[in-house]
Amino acid sequence: MAVPDPAERIEQLRTEIEYHNERYFLEDEPEISDAEFDAFMRELRELEAAHPELVTPDSPTQSPGGVAAATFAPVPHDVPMLSLDNAFAREELLAWHDRIVKIVPGPIEFVGEPKLDGLAISLLYEQGRFTRAATRGDGVTGEDVTPNVATIASVPKRLSGADLPERLEVRGEVFMPLQAFEDLNRRQGEAGDRLFANPRNAAAGSLRQKDARITASRALDFFAYQLGVQRGGPKLRSHHETLVWLASLGIPVNPHIEQLSDVDALYSFCDRTLEHRHLFGYEIDGAVVKVDDLAQRAEMGTTSRAPRWAIAYKFPPEEKTTILLGIFVSIGRTGRATPFAQLEPVFVGGSTVGLATLHNQDEVARKDVRPGDTVIVRKAGDVIPEVVGPVLAKRKRGARKWVFPKNCPACGAPLVRLVGESDHHCVNVECPEQRVQRICYFAGRGAMDIEGLGEERVRQFVDAGLLSDVADIYSLTVARLLPLERMAQKSAENLVQAIESSKTRGLARVLVGLNIRHLGPTAAQAVARVTGDLAVIEKTSEEELTAIDGVGPVIAQSVQQFFSVKDNRTVVAKLRKAGVDLTAPRVAPVAGGPLDSLTFVLTGGLATFTRESAQAAIEELGGKVTSSVSKKTSYVVAGENPGSKLAKAESLGVTILDEEGFQALLKDGRS
Repeated sequence: MAVPDPAERIEQLRTEIEYHNERYFLEDEPEISDAEFDAFMRELRELEAAHPELVTPDSPTQSPGGVAAATFAPVPHDVPMLSLDNAFAREELLAWHDRIVKIVPGPIEFVGEPKLDGLAISLLYEQGRFTRAATRGDGVTGEDVTPNVATIASVPKRLSGADLPERLEVRGEVFMPLQAFEDLNRRQGEAGDRLFANPRNAAAGSLRQKDARITASRALDFFAYQLGVQRGGPKLRSHHETLVWLASLGIPVNPHIEQLSDVDALYSFCDRTLEHRHLFGYEIDGAVVKVDDLAQRAEMGTTSRAPRWAIAYKFPPEEKTTILLGIFVSIGRTGRATPFAQLEPVFVGGSTVGLATLHNQDEVARKDVRPGDTVIVRKAGDVIPEVVGPVLAKRKRGARKWVFPKNCPACGAPLVRLVGESDHHCVNVECPEQRVQRICYFAGRGAMDIEGLGEERVRQFVDAGLLSDVADIYSLTVARLLPLERMAQKSAENLVQAIESSKTRGLARVLVGLNIRHLGPTAAQAVARVTGDLAVIEKTSEEELTAIDGVGPVIAQSVQQFFSVKDNRTVVAKLRKAGVDLTAPRVAPVAGGPLDSLTFVLTGGLATFTRESAQAAIEELGGKVTSSVSKKTSYVVAGENPGSKLAKAESLGVTILDEEGFQALLKDGRS
């Protein structure tokens, strides 16, 4: 077998990771396990380490992870909300320990805490009053979810005690206790609504409701685990001291946090937490270990995506046995045919499982699972479970091997597997199941975000002949909807209003919704920013697209191929005629502009710019913004609470601009 080209494989991995980040953070519907996602990330890190010339600032290895949605108002974080590096074995935990003692020789003490499986949140208190809550988003910019977080009973609206800071940002985890999760799914089932796969999905979906009253009904909880920004108040020297102080203010802190004296204590804490993982009353998927001394942390610093002074020790996935009732095939929006197992329901990994993925034909053959088998089911974290394999000792005599179907279960068209690929695809672009899934994706949170247009409604409208493609959504009226079953006047009016509101989402969201293969949110934003209009993109060559930062040859080819298809151009024309905004503010690089060939890094909060507007101002004058500081960086623009990037810039001798200096540079460039 030919060895794949490193550059091509790196781009494939980045595209795959961005897609799964979108499914996890925007859709709250992950498709692969934590272990599979971590394997993609590990492979990408190893390839980039072997080929450093291929590392780019927008690579997933260089950012905290996550996606900032546009459903809520953006909130720039004063200090980036980073991810954590992971360890999966004792050897990796020891390797992390060995790395940090080389940076800070001498005794190091630690704090251990359970790793909650929830949603990271930043809470802002000013003069002791709760004023804002934001999700982590992409680590730099989050979503403003203040009204929703205000409904969580455990989040104090006013801090107690004396010597309150003028400004205090607290970071922590919003989660759904297991009992609340079971109660919610029971109510969902009784109402005939979709069940949540696990507590993490339920918490994320509840927190992102546009109606805070729905969030209030979901019994969410909160634990603080970190201090973000503190202006005023006591001088704190350790993490444990910080947590004790936060608790004294009335902010809830996990009671199972422990101080740890050495590396042996780290192992013991992780083992104890794993042993007791089902006794907490909420889901955890690991243990987090942090250096306690804040001065030592400052010496250790951070990478572009994670602090060096902390690590997450991930627990192995849980496994149970159950009966495989049958194997079926689902058809996705791209026509991909994915086999899945229908199981006798079994409780594993914190939730009851009745379905599990089997990935593709090769996986079914490799595992040799057959209908009627007793099978091992594995669930890691908050994702779709998978069938590990059969318990051969319990296989019934005469059990037949499962054969991958030749035809699509939805339309009867052939299922084709191309040479070199692992997946089968339905070749009929008019397949009704593909149509349903494409329309659902277009209306989903990651694209046009049309509230009330979920899968059940889409199926109903397709069956009624109201929808044949995504553009038909904009032909729906109250009069056309009212004759349908379960469609009252108010429901129809609300849906039509939501559809009308979606017309202003902008070009990047439309590009995502059009379901162009390999084109995720980040690349869509890059294309939209440079081209400014879908009419321009339709005429842009593959070579011109490849020249856009963040768009490689695989994405460029896919975009060009999409618009070469007449039916796709027809859909775009219908969207344009319906009044959907197919434009974006154009920020094309200025060849020979006053900032041409200059590279900027933005860090900290600016008073007169958002992160996006500062980047746009630089790019308008021909400059380029990257996420990490290097010797090639021309300027670091440092706002309030700049973090470790400022220290790195100083150590490398990079020119540092405060906000006044940045404004002066922009003014000179424009004059």
